[in-house]
Formats: sequence, C-alpha cells, structure tokens
Amino acid sequence: MKFFDEAKIEVHAGKGGDGSAAFRRERSVPRGGPSGGDGGRGGSVWAVADRNINTLIDYRYARIHRAENGDGGRGSDKYGRGGRDIELRVPVGTIVREAECGEPIADLARDGERALLAKGGQGGLGNLHFKSSINRAPRQFTRGLPGESRALALELRVLADVGLLGLPNAGKSTLVRAVSSARPKVADYPFTTLNPSLGVVRVAPEASFVIADIPGLIEGAAEGAGLGHQFLRHLARTRLLLHMVDIAPPDPDADPAKDARALVQELKKYDEALYRKPRWLVFNKIDAVADADARIARLLRALRWKGPWFKVSALSGAGCRELCNAAYRFLAQPAKGSRARRAA
Repeated sequence: MKFFDEAKIEVHAGKGGDGSAAFRRERSVPRGGPSGGDGGRGGSVWAVADRNINTLIDYRYARIHRAENGDGGRGSDKYGRGGRDIELRVPVGTIVREAECGEPIADLARDGERALLAKGGQGGLGNLHFKSSINRAPRQFTRGLPGESRALALELRVLADVGLLGLPNAGKSTLVRAVSSARPKVADYPFTTLNPSLGVVRVAPEASFVIADIPGLIEGAAEGAGLGHQFLRHLARTRLLLHMVDIAPPDPDADPAKDARALVQELKKYDEALYRKPRWLVFNKIDAVADADARIARLLRALRWKGPWFKVSALSGAGCRELCNAAYRFLAQPAKGSRARRAA
C-alpha cells in the first residue's frame, strides 16, 4: 500500500431539528395547551486516533464527510431524535489543521484520543417553552441551528523515538534491518527508501525503542529537492537524531564532511526546532576501508564535532549493539530542553 501522510477533507456537522408548534387535543385535558417538542441536535464529526491505521489513504479519496441532521420536534411533548455522530479514524500521530490558515485544531498522539472537528447544530425550541400567563396558546417555535462546516488538512507525523538522518545510500535502511525486525528496501542505488519505515529495537526483553528511517536528504531538500523533504516532518516527534555519515562513499571525489554540513543546513532551513534536536554522528561502513579510524578522526576535526559519535558497520552489525544501548540510555532519561550539539 502506498504511504499517504497528507490529505484535505471537508467535514459538515448535522443541522439541528426544528422545534414544533402543536397543541394538546385530548378529551381529558379541557383547556389543552402547547405541546410542541424541541428538535434534536445535529450530529457532530469527531476524529479518533487508531493504532491499527498507518496511512491517510482513505481520506485521499473520501473527502467529504457529513453527520446526520437532527429530527424535528413533534406534538405531545415529543422531542426530536438527535443526529448520529460520525467518527473519522486516523493514524496515531495525525495533526488536524484548518486548511486555509494552517491553525492546528488537534494533535492525536495517543491511541483512542478523540477531537471534535465540527459541532452539530442545536435543536430548535418547541412552543411549550413560550407558554406564559399572558400567552396561553403560543405559536412561536425556533428553527434548528446549522452545524459547523470546515475545510481541514490532515498531516501524519510518525511516532518514533529515534530518527535516522543521512544522504541517500548512507546505510540508514541497512541499519534498521540490522537492529530491528523491520525490512525496508536496500539496494546499491540512491532513493531506495521511498516511504518512512519504522522498526522496534529491543535492547533487553523489557527494554525497547522505535527507530524511524526516512528517505535520504540531499542539498536543497528544504526547497523541495529530492524525496526527503516530503518526510522531514516525521523527524519532528523524535527525541534523538542519528546522523549517518558514509566514510566510504562510492564517489572518490565526495567530501563526507561537506555533505554532512550541507545536510544540517537543510534541517535548519526547514525547521529550527528540528535543527536543535539532540544529534549524534554515526560513521558507517567501517569494514569497507582499512583506514576507518584515520578517516573518522579527519571528519571529526573537519566538523569540529564535540558531541557523541559512534562507528558501525550496518552491513555486518559491528558497533550496532553499542549504539542501540547508548540510545536507549539516552531515551530513558527525562526529556530535557537542552540544545542539540551540531556540526560547525
């Protein structure tokens, strides 16, 4: 199934039923009186987070959603039936915004969380409400109110603890395969990852975290170049970024330090908060070259890096356990508002 993480929809709550103007005509009630009931309220539209759904594909094709109108009131003090609500089930991690201005309405980050998208209209009043000492036979009643209508934008941000960052073919998908049971596509050409992929990393029987692999970024991603810009939002919820650096790029003229700095600048252009997230360097493919330690030392000097760093081989698994254990220890600590360490 293709991964859809954006959709635009219209929601229309139900109209409230009209009140009734009626009078009693029973033989046992000589003077009768008003007996018109109220109209029922219109149905509302709700969004509900469902962990069994992982894409917004349903809302790419079903764009208009209407709740039921309320029934009108009737005589004999009978109130109209309320319109049925409708629930739009969305993936956990969905953000709902006003389509025109982008103002957030709800952030459904937990399974079962609900948010009111459009409130149903209130039912009208029957004439029994207008009876008074000077108005014994009121004929007044009120119409039901229309329900709310909204144009909304749905945006899915996957929920992961750790996000992988890197150029195409830096080894992100291979690392996910090495440390979890997820099986993203791996090949020797760029942009093999076309959709975000999640994996659960278990460091002990009762200890685990979720890692996210997104399509590789290239320079100009913040302006729309490549594929990764479409999925940068999925890194927003992560607590830790693992910036993978290929120390053995296939192009002998490539400069891994320059590429790493360019990628970090793309983060800054896209979102300052994402740029300031805690970020660790992960030097990959240490088994592909004989002078891995010397190359890493040169990169650390070129980047003026003072933060945590690790060396791994995602293909063989070397160093992956140490990386995962360190990430879990970091995540086990209370979240802090500290600024991320970053390359100069």
